[in-house]
Amino acid sequence: QVPLVESGGGLVQAGGSLRLSCAASIRTFSSYAMGWFRQAPGKEREFVAAISWSGGNTYYADSVKGRFTISRANPKNTVYLQMNSLEPEDTAVYYCAARLGTGVSGSGREYDRWGQGTQVTVSS
Repeated sequence: QVPLVESGGGLVQAGGSLRLSCAASIRTFSSYAMGWFRQAPGKEREFVAAISWSGGNTYYADSVKGRFTISRANPKNTVYLQMNSLEPEDTAVYYCAARLGTGVSGSGREYDRWGQGTQVTVSS
């Protein structure tokens, strides 16, 4: 059982695009901010992007700023990560996460729920 379910990963050539989706089972009376993290082989998990409960505020890691876009659907139980101009360095397992609260955060320790991850592989 997983609290969040990611989809949309796959194999793509450098310069290509992918769109990741995350479905969350969260009660409508609760306010949750959402985020994306990734972990490459031999590396620690790192922050990618976050979005507030309302969708009005976003926060990106410097490594993906200008290339990736995070957004929320209406209703606010689905979050997306549009990834453009992908590079081999983006290869990793991507995880969706949720935290109780309305604001954005780049710290994994502040998130309460995690998905199982979806593999993204970018070839040279």
